[in-house]
Amino acid sequence: MTQTTSVWLVVLLALLAANLPFINERFLAVYRLSQGKSLGLRLGELVIWYFAVGGLSLYLEQRAGQIAAQGWEFYAITGVLFVTLSFPGFVYRYLLKLR
Repeated sequence: MTQTTSVWLVVLLALLAANLPFINERFLAVYRLSQGKSLGLRLGELVIWYFAVGGLSLYLEQRAGQIAAQGWEFYAITGVLFVTLSFPGFVYRYLLKLR
């Protein structure tokens, strides 16, 4: 896998994972809950998906070569980017009135 392919894979996976808590009623897209998911549970799931995608991206970076050291700024920016990518799912779940 080329480095360009792995970058696009991480971006598309991040887009999917960021919206996953808002487009389904299952916890981590696997476990069916007896009650609906609250906003707090959805945000907790969003954090779990952030770390899962981050782990995959670290693995792909390690396969391509040496892992670059990152400071707190990198994680703050990627966290905000992940929350921004989740905006379409949030709008679909909470702001769009379905008739």
